[in-house]
Amino acid sequence: MGNARRKPKRLARKLLAIRQRLEVSQTEMARLLDLKQTYTVVSSFESGRREPDLIILLRYARLARVPVENLIDDKLNLPT
Repeated sequence: MGNARRKPKRLARKLLAIRQRLEVSQTEMARLLDLKQTYTVVSSFESGRREPDLIILLRYARLARVPVENLIDDKLNLPT
């Protein structure tokens, strides 16, 4: 119990890998994710400085056609 939050350690690398697989820029990724912010928010996700909220993780998963679980579970890899 308690309210300690566990941040996935591999999330940033997975988000970067998704964008690279889609072969899009950070600006284009922000547009695909329907983000109101500029490319800098995508950069902050990929560097681990900021963690996307659940709806953004869902959008990443849908773009990559993977279950959200693959993004947030450090024991799981992205499918090739």
